[in-house]
Amino acid sequence: MKLPRRQFLHLAAGAAALPFVSRFAWAQSYPTRPVRIIVGFTAGGVNDTLARLIGQWLSERLGQPFIIENRPGAGGNVGTEAVGRAPADGYTLLLIAPSNAINATLYDKLNYNFIRDIAPVSSISLEPEVVVVNPSVPAKTVPEFIAYAKANPSQLNFASAGNGVAGHLAGELFKMMTGISMVHVPYRGGAPAVTDLLGGQVQVMFLVISASIEHIKAGKLRPLAVTSAARSEALPDVPTVGEFVPGYESSVWFGVGAPKNTPAEIVDKLNKEINTGLADPAIKARLDRLGITVFAGSPAGFGKFIAEETEKWGKVIRTANIKPE
Repeated sequence: MKLPRRQFLHLAAGAAALPFVSRFAWAQSYPTRPVRIIVGFTAGGVNDTLARLIGQWLSERLGQPFIIENRPGAGGNVGTEAVGRAPADGYTLLLIAPSNAINATLYDKLNYNFIRDIAPVSSISLEPEVVVVNPSVPAKTVPEFIAYAKANPSQLNFASAGNGVAGHLAGELFKMMTGISMVHVPYRGGAPAVTDLLGGQVQVMFLVISASIEHIKAGKLRPLAVTSAARSEALPDVPTVGEFVPGYESSVWFGVGAPKNTPAEIVDKLNKEINTGLADPAIKARLDRLGITVFAGSPAGFGKFIAEETEKWGKVIRTANIKPE
């Protein structure tokens, strides 16, 4: 039977709309089962804390458990690769960290391409590091520290939680932009590095506020500056490095990603709910207490930010010839 042209076009249009309708309906009902958020590091760190905070919020808002799964190894590469290979259905997410932007250059061979294989969902937070020194260091300001370092080349040791971590690269960027010479001392984790900084075995560290603020308040470490573009509300009297070294900026940031080709409707739904959570007074207050700034935004905006961070730290890694441990 030959259908009239008008009826045929009507049926064809309806058929074409079916995939969109089904995808939209699928996104509307998402999630219908538990969702995993993969964290590429051990439990207990700030990344794990943020994942659990956001996971609890999403669980309450969307009615399904958001389970935090720690998959440490290779500087976060193990967890990232697992998410990159997961089905693109919104049920496996990744807590994105600075290591993802750093590792793209730090490691010569990866089994994934972060920017290609992981879709940005939402940024979560920014946290400045603090340039902290052991009180035995005579410098009390950034200009004094630079002058002291130049007068004593390679005599200052700066600690980090390991080769290629954010604190290491922040220090290398500082060296590059000021022309000073310091010896990098990598540790296996932040805790032993801070212990030696407190004991005077190393003299300086670029340490996130959440890990340094209690030592600063107790007078055990002296803050010279924060590394963010603007001063931190947690340490309002501490200047920024950029006030003395124009253009310097380094922050530890986190967000959420999903496997590439995850339906845009699901990405947008997660982005909306995460941004709603970041505007919640209780969550914002908890982040404020840790010295962490809310960093809300769109998937596209987060993707642009990741690309810029990848390029920025890639230049530092290549210039300083940094290799993974």
